[in-house]
Amino acid sequence: MEGGLPEVVELFFELAAVPSPPGQERAVADRVIAYLRGLGLGVDEDDAGARIDSTIGNLLCRIEPNGEGTPLFFCAHLDTVPPEGPIEPVLDDGIVRNGGGTILGADNKAAVAVMLEATRRVVAENHPHAGIELLFTPKEEVGLRGADAFDHERLQASVGYVYDHAGPIGEVILGAPYQAKLDVSFHGRAAHSGMYPEEGRSAIVAAARAIVDLRLGRLDDETTANVGQIAGGTARNVVPERCTFWAEARCHDESKLAELVQEMLETITFAGQLADCDVETEVTPSARGYRFRRDDTPVRLAALALERTGLQPSYGLSGGGADANVFNERGLQCVNLANGMTDIHTPAERISVADLEQMVDVTLGLVDAARDA
Repeated sequence: MEGGLPEVVELFFELAAVPSPPGQERAVADRVIAYLRGLGLGVDEDDAGARIDSTIGNLLCRIEPNGEGTPLFFCAHLDTVPPEGPIEPVLDDGIVRNGGGTILGADNKAAVAVMLEATRRVVAENHPHAGIELLFTPKEEVGLRGADAFDHERLQASVGYVYDHAGPIGEVILGAPYQAKLDVSFHGRAAHSGMYPEEGRSAIVAAARAIVDLRLGRLDDETTANVGQIAGGTARNVVPERCTFWAEARCHDESKLAELVQEMLETITFAGQLADCDVETEVTPSARGYRFRRDDTPVRLAALALERTGLQPSYGLSGGGADANVFNERGLQCVNLANGMTDIHTPAERISVADLEQMVDVTLGLVDAARDA
């Protein structure tokens, strides 16, 4: 302890105070590299940065095994959503918040701090383990791009964990949804809105009709859809020739997602026809979903680690994506664990000192469970 705070909290304060929006993770990456090298560990940085327009590549650190069992990898991302003000972590009655009026960055620097502190204890205590790998990725917040650019065959472990779910510690995420992005552009005809409005074809009217007719929000317990951005028009007095909006759909059932996307495309096409506008659409898969059973190895190890830490495991599904999606798609087994983050991506974002400390214990519990497996 320094300054009366646990070391994991001191480390989190330091990391959180360093802004690291997607693509600008260099400063926080250098701090992580220095920390691990201070423990006598090597860190390799790949060339992903140049390929994904980031100031860093993926960082990989390996701790050679000193026991038998199942090797593990732990992954956390170094970027945060862009802060809209200064990041000034403060401690308020056992809760870490940001006094600067923007995000705190607990997503995902709380996980970074926890994994580093657990590694320090493994090294300092010569803690027996079957092999540990730490992976730190850039640009997770803008499409899991760092993890996607990482050569997963560099990992010796095939079982891993990310701590990237805002929920109470003890929650094990059994699945994440399949996701698709829709880019939609309407093309009408420009005309002066005061002199010749009848000659125009409003792309904004067509887009608005499509959005009104789309089924959006939570459609059922495993499906959501959203229109998140819209842009169009050139001037107040011109019938808008162009309008574009960006939408997404998510579902834990891949076939149901395909049906929903087709329904959305048909709705969009019909709206264009009614307004006499042409439509261009592009559909891009943005994350591949996955689903675990409770008796799968990473879930079973997580439950054992949580129980040994005095926690009762609970199980749920996520509505979002994480680096775990990439690893599971590539044949590894990677489970997302809740780590106590609250109100992520908002100025109210926070995490408790107790949760930071407990996740260190959970990490060491995972190492022990994997060694005993």
